[in-house]
Amino acid sequence: MTSLLSRSHKDSLAGLSAVITGGSRGLGLLLAEQLLIRGCAVTIAARDEQELDRARELLTRGRPGARVHGVPCDVTDRAMVASLMADAADAHGGVDVVIANAGIIHVAPLESIDADEFRSAMETIYMGALHTSLEALPWLRRSPAGGRLALIGSVGGLLAVPHLLPYSCAKSAVAALAEGLYAELHGDDVSVTAVHPGLMRTGSHLAAEFGGDEAAEFAWFSALAGSPLVSMDARRAADRIVTAVQRRRSRIVLTPMAKAAGLGHGVAPALTTRLSALAARALPSPPDQGEAQGPHKGRDIEPGPGKARHPVARRLRAWGSALNDRAARRLNQRLPHHAHGGP
Repeated sequence: MTSLLSRSHKDSLAGLSAVITGGSRGLGLLLAEQLLIRGCAVTIAARDEQELDRARELLTRGRPGARVHGVPCDVTDRAMVASLMADAADAHGGVDVVIANAGIIHVAPLESIDADEFRSAMETIYMGALHTSLEALPWLRRSPAGGRLALIGSVGGLLAVPHLLPYSCAKSAVAALAEGLYAELHGDDVSVTAVHPGLMRTGSHLAAEFGGDEAAEFAWFSALAGSPLVSMDARRAADRIVTAVQRRRSRIVLTPMAKAAGLGHGVAPALTTRLSALAARALPSPPDQGEAQGPHKGRDIEPGPGKARHPVARRLRAWGSALNDRAARRLNQRLPHHAHGGP
């Protein structure tokens, strides 16, 4: 009984100071909420100051005494990340928990993207995670509770996903970084958790950038990301992620499909790659030369017949985006002007 009580006390996050990059919307907002529920003082970071203000209001609403600090930060700039950590430490008396969550998503066939999309993904997702890790470590090493660091990867980092190549490449680098940091820091009093979620209903389809036949690309991505059959409720995902960080787990993979994909690629990589190539054939073809569209954010893509050339694409968009649009309203994702529903 005594050992259980002491373990529970050791795992507690109450009174600790946590930092979340990409914390103003979507999964990052829910991670901040879960950390608040467990008694943390939270610093959320993002590039958009207005978004940060709205996020702080959402997080403190109905929570008297909740300590939420918002810091504008572009994680591609290491100096800004260093300032973020110092600001969080000054506001909340140190830094004990850090979650590197900032990211971007490009959805397009290879023919409709260039090296710029790969560079942008690597700068934001991988270099952002690296900057966050390097600048957090001096503070985490000084944490009396023992620091906790988590890097948000993806199933796209466990195997390459067609039409998401820049994202997959950057997330695979994050996966390697998380594993390497865990090995390097194993003797220190700092835990590292690699997080690999599958699809989640976060409203990310509105912030993702689409190219090629953008309406058709938007249709398949929003359909899968919003389908309860393959995607996960984002609040439940955030709860499981924070629990894994709290318990200092080295790795967590979320959703049955993500677990199956990761296992399949590990056991039979050649077969998984061939199946991925077959799946790519079912995705939208790139438009003819001169007809390329995008990149446009999902929130700027009109779902009407003038944009989606195929009836199936229009039906998929209407069906798949319904749950995700609902999540977007709750999770500070800016809705398009043509979206219907409540606030």
